[in-house]
Amino acid sequence: MTAHDGTPSWKPSPGGLVTALEPVMRRNHGAWIGWTGVADDPIEPFESDGLRLFPLTLSEQEVEQYYEGFSNDTLWPLYHDVIAQPKYAREWWEAYSRVNERFADRAAEVAEQDGTVWVQDYQLQLVPRLLRERRPDLTIGFFNHIPFPAYGLYSQLPWRQQIVEGLLGADLIGFQRRADAGNFLRAVRRLFHMPTTHNRVELLPAGAGRWPNSGSEKPRSVVARHFPISIDTKAYVDLASSEAVRRRAEEIRHDLGDPSTIMLGVDRLDYTKGIGHRFTAYAELLAEGKLDVNDTVLMQVASPSRERVESYKALRDEIELTVGRVNGDYGTIRHSAISYLHHGYPREEMVAMFLAADIMLVTALRDGMNLVAKEYVASRVDDDGVLVLSEFAGAADELKQALLVNPHDIEGVKRAILHAVHMPRSERRQRMRALRARVVEHDVARWSQDFLDALAVIRPSASTRELAETD
Repeated sequence: MTAHDGTPSWKPSPGGLVTALEPVMRRNHGAWIGWTGVADDPIEPFESDGLRLFPLTLSEQEVEQYYEGFSNDTLWPLYHDVIAQPKYAREWWEAYSRVNERFADRAAEVAEQDGTVWVQDYQLQLVPRLLRERRPDLTIGFFNHIPFPAYGLYSQLPWRQQIVEGLLGADLIGFQRRADAGNFLRAVRRLFHMPTTHNRVELLPAGAGRWPNSGSEKPRSVVARHFPISIDTKAYVDLASSEAVRRRAEEIRHDLGDPSTIMLGVDRLDYTKGIGHRFTAYAELLAEGKLDVNDTVLMQVASPSRERVESYKALRDEIELTVGRVNGDYGTIRHSAISYLHHGYPREEMVAMFLAADIMLVTALRDGMNLVAKEYVASRVDDDGVLVLSEFAGAADELKQALLVNPHDIEGVKRAILHAVHMPRSERRQRMRALRARVVEHDVARWSQDFLDALAVIRPSASTRELAETD
């Protein structure tokens, strides 16, 4: 984007990846290579608040085929357990390959000699190998922010071998959950009939065998293991402790009619988030008289997402029809059953919502991590509030004191909501203290340091002081 004086400026993406990585890059004085988010928007490299930004321009066709097509209409549904049917189009794959080549070229130009490049997420899975071919001096890490599917699903992908070979260009491949790392290693074994031992793949020198080669004249090890991502906990604690945010939380409760219970959902509008499932459970509790619309409200923030992808257009229509039906059936003149907000909010407003909400509903059908769950916990400096968390979100591996649910089990979700509504204060505080201890200790700084330390152990001769990131 451009400031009023014509100089380039930037606004961070609302997604969890940027939220988690921005503080990491600042601490490491890194260079960030990424797309601006606007097609045909050529911008020269610039610096913003101490962060060096290297924009990479995508054409309208590349946005359509690489980003909306292969990344978000092929890989995203495939990697999320085929909740929606993936589409396999050869022209999308070709665009994905070309754009990955361009990211690798730019990273090769920007990275310091013997430096470190940390490639982020499923849109760039070919970059590690492409970059190693261009710059064998580099230490290369890759982190997959979304799940990696079981081989029975992954095997559907016509370009399954090329993706795995691309990832094996990295020295260290990070995943959110132990099961994701296991799925990747299983794919390596199934596709190439090669052994994996203790999360490690041993690659042979170029031309030395039928397995994927190391990308150089020497053998090389690749490690695949889990590094559950987290948040900048202190930033949320500081905001939640501020008087202005506390007052705003009180205003939110008042604006909603000062109900006894506020339930909150915060998601990108995505079919993996289980928004419809939580609406179904809530509506049935109202219909059964177990919750009363006069003293209970569900506030749902659904940030716009991938609005040009057909499946997302259909999802928005479905969700908004459901909101209208539930409010029509159970709302009153003074009270809506669901307060639905289809736009994003700045962090200060989100923290105020977290403080206002008695119950946080995270009912993802499949999620790499779900940082919103951690943001809610970090914001509850009063040691109150209840987190209802899907067992299919990566956060469930860490936040075990939440009320864990299978979102497909509507009766189970209903029981968890009622448990949360009627939970004694002493139990709420006990659970929240344990959750907060985990999130405070395992913050984004620890996540990044754990990853970079592991990367330095794998290639100790290379420097990890100069960090370039491709996103």
